[in-house]
Amino acid sequence: QVQLVESGGGLVQAGGSLTLTCATSGINFLGSAMAWYRQAPGKERELVARISSAYISSNPMTTYADSVKGRFTISRDNAKDTVSLQMNSLKPEDTGTYYCSAGSDFSAMNYWGEGTLVTVSS
Repeated sequence: QVQLVESGGGLVQAGGSLTLTCATSGINFLGSAMAWYRQAPGKERELVARISSAYISSNPMTTYADSVKGRFTISRDNAKDTVSLQMNSLKPEDTGTYYCSAGSDFSAMNYWGEGTLVTVSS
């Protein structure tokens, strides 16, 4: 049974930091690309950050939405089957539900968590 469980969301003031963690089970974690998406109220879900699988390279490749470049960092712990998103200098526009996802390096994500809510107050 595949499970992706996000944690670490909450309420933070603008300029603050949060770290989201996604614990996975039931997937081939080493062979999975991992990503964080977010969905703000009234908006479509968007990609925040993505990290390649361990099969692609020992130094995983990362991509970020332009809006979070330089502020957010995605990382994976292949020993613990977890992926994290370090979020710094948070802005009110970062508010939304953040979803962890897993899938192939070369196709759409197959598995999703339930999401964790991040609220950034001004």
